[in-house]
Amino acid sequence: MSVLVANENYDFNSLKELLNATDGNLASHLKALEKEDYITVHKTFVGRKPNTQYAASKIGREAFVKHLDALENLIKQQKK
Repeated sequence: MSVLVANENYDFNSLKELLNATDGNLASHLKALEKEDYITVHKTFVGRKPNTQYAASKIGREAFVKHLDALENLIKQQKK
C-alpha cells in the first residue's frame, strides 16, 4: 500500500520487481487489497502485452493513514 499511496499508480511487473515478490505472492496480496476496495485495478494492452495498473483508492488511502496512526501510537506507548 505504501508504494501505491506514494505514487499515482504502479503496474504489476514494476511492483513485483520493487518488492522482490513472486507472481503468485504479489497477486494474492493484490487480490486481498482489491477485495477490500483498497485499490483500483485498470487492465489495458501495451501493444499485444497485457498491462495491469494498480492505484490506491480513497478507502485504501484512509485505511493506510489509520494504520500508520496506529503504528505511531504503538511506538509512542513503547517509549513510555
